[in-house]
Amino acid sequence: MSAWIDRLPDVRGKLVRDADLAPFTWFRVGGKADLLFLPADHNDLADFLRGLPEDVPLTVLGVGSNVIVRDGGVEGVVIRLMGKAFAYLGLDEDGHIVADAGVLDSMVARFAAKSGLAGLEFYAGIPGTIGGALTMNAGCYGRETKDVLVRAWGYDRKGEMHILSNRDFGYTYRHSEVPEGSIIWVQATFRGEPDDPAAVQARIDEITNRRETTQPIREKTGGSTFKNPPGHSSWKLVDEAGWRGRLHGGAKFSELHANFMINTGEATAKDLEDLGERVRADVKARTGVQLDWEIKRIGRP
Repeated sequence: MSAWIDRLPDVRGKLVRDADLAPFTWFRVGGKADLLFLPADHNDLADFLRGLPEDVPLTVLGVGSNVIVRDGGVEGVVIRLMGKAFAYLGLDEDGHIVADAGVLDSMVARFAAKSGLAGLEFYAGIPGTIGGALTMNAGCYGRETKDVLVRAWGYDRKGEMHILSNRDFGYTYRHSEVPEGSIIWVQATFRGEPDDPAAVQARIDEITNRRETTQPIREKTGGSTFKNPPGHSSWKLVDEAGWRGRLHGGAKFSELHANFMINTGEATAKDLEDLGERVRADVKARTGVQLDWEIKRIGRP
């Protein structure tokens, strides 16, 4: 590892060797990153990418809300886009919302309400950041990122900037045609429709209240575990297979919402991933329906 670390460019941000990643994920599990990079700002990120040897593996991490870091840790460099350096949130001259990749989705929803813009309320129900939303076309309650995105920009592996319009993403359900990892998103603009701020906030409150009563948001969880297969609800398939509340090591699917996996306090990343795979196999055997992971699993077993 030291050989490629010695070839890294100088940065203004922080470089941390053998960095524990568990505290940066909602599941609070997983191993270490060979190297963790916390950029000082957008330019620091671009400069680092320009000098990063092409053979060094690269992983991007946001708030860690829908990721399992495996127990063996993550090879190469992990870039975490959080903190003040990636937290800009404002309006542009066209009245569009501008948000950095590290801004929480829920903050965008609340900012839209204060700005008298409707259409982004659904972001109040997504436990992630804008960077993740762009990557996976995040959505809930009948709306998705594709419905509100104007454009986004970020850097490729060589530090070159790319600006993509909504159409360029080729969005479908929880999927983008932009190859994952090919661009590190740093900022995006979103459009809303003028509306009374109080009315927008009331709809956000409704979403928030619904989420608090139907999802285990105060547990060590990662949001929706599986995507909904066509014509099916994942939670129902998990529930009907008998996995609601059933322990596997220190992991289980929530009694409150059967598509939310929980670290009960003693789980390893292996417990969580093995539980998910057992449920997938069981549902497939019982119904013939394939459950696909919505939670991303990264790193070495």
